[in-house]
Amino acid sequence: MHTASAHRVVVLAQDGAYPFEAGMPARVFGAADDAYEVVLCTPDGGPIRTNAGFDIAPSAGPEALADADTVIIAPVEPYSLQRELPRAVTDALAAVPDTARIVSICTGGFTLAAAGVLDGRRATTHWQCAPLFRGWFPDVELDEDVLFTSDGRVHTSAGAAAGIDLCLHLIREDHGSELANRAARRCVVAPHRDGGQAQFIERPVPNASDQSTSATRDWALGRLQEPLSVRALAEHAHMSERTFARRFLDETGLTPLRWLTQQRLTAARELLETTTLDVDGIAASVGYATGTSLRRHLSAALGTTPSRYRSTFRAVR
Repeated sequence: MHTASAHRVVVLAQDGAYPFEAGMPARVFGAADDAYEVVLCTPDGGPIRTNAGFDIAPSAGPEALADADTVIIAPVEPYSLQRELPRAVTDALAAVPDTARIVSICTGGFTLAAAGVLDGRRATTHWQCAPLFRGWFPDVELDEDVLFTSDGRVHTSAGAAAGIDLCLHLIREDHGSELANRAARRCVVAPHRDGGQAQFIERPVPNASDQSTSATRDWALGRLQEPLSVRALAEHAHMSERTFARRFLDETGLTPLRWLTQQRLTAARELLETTTLDVDGIAASVGYATGTSLRRHLSAALGTTPSRYRSTFRAVR
């Protein structure tokens, strides 16, 4: 049951759609209490045939796009990709308000690129489709090595799991970490993966007998206030620094130090949203040497100051 003030998310699905990604926004945004209303529509209002061989009947036609706050373009099977959009899709996209947030999941970025929405913007898509995308749409600044991108009101994501990451990111940007984390727990997914994290491109899955760095990551999360080094992490994992760094990158897509920076910034944001600790106190509790260091990292990541960030999410709540 959604309130009248709920943020309206409209998912546009086409023939050849992946059913998981077409329904995933409703699952993730629907887990964010009553903050969102999610509607699935199709270009002509009729059923679509999914790549799984069954049809999906939408709850609305393209008219639903006219009052959307966020529009999400669901992905399609690569064989369904088109350099030029069908008239029904073009007409449907023309109804999207200029104020709406535009989002694509995986190959949904092809639809936005074909419509000219991504011209001159940074965007991503599934790494396997990147060569085709780059050939068709040279005016788009494609980065296939990241999970998702944000360029003004336009957001794009890579494959299926990256779409979940982007939806949680949007909840976090709208309502803060507390609600995003609650939605993630309800969906039983990781609450935060930074958009700049690498896609897992043709990396072999470690053998079951190989040691994992997961226990050390859990250990580090409980000690963010300490001056952790790669050497200390490797010693905890009982590995050489070189082996640890290699396995860490294979498992997370990040170097150990970049991962630590990301986790410290995430913890600092949550404390800014949920406590009255001053900046120096927050910096010390998450492992930054000074409040100035925290300010610098927050500014680099989000383009804002701790006080502005805190006031923004107090206003949201």
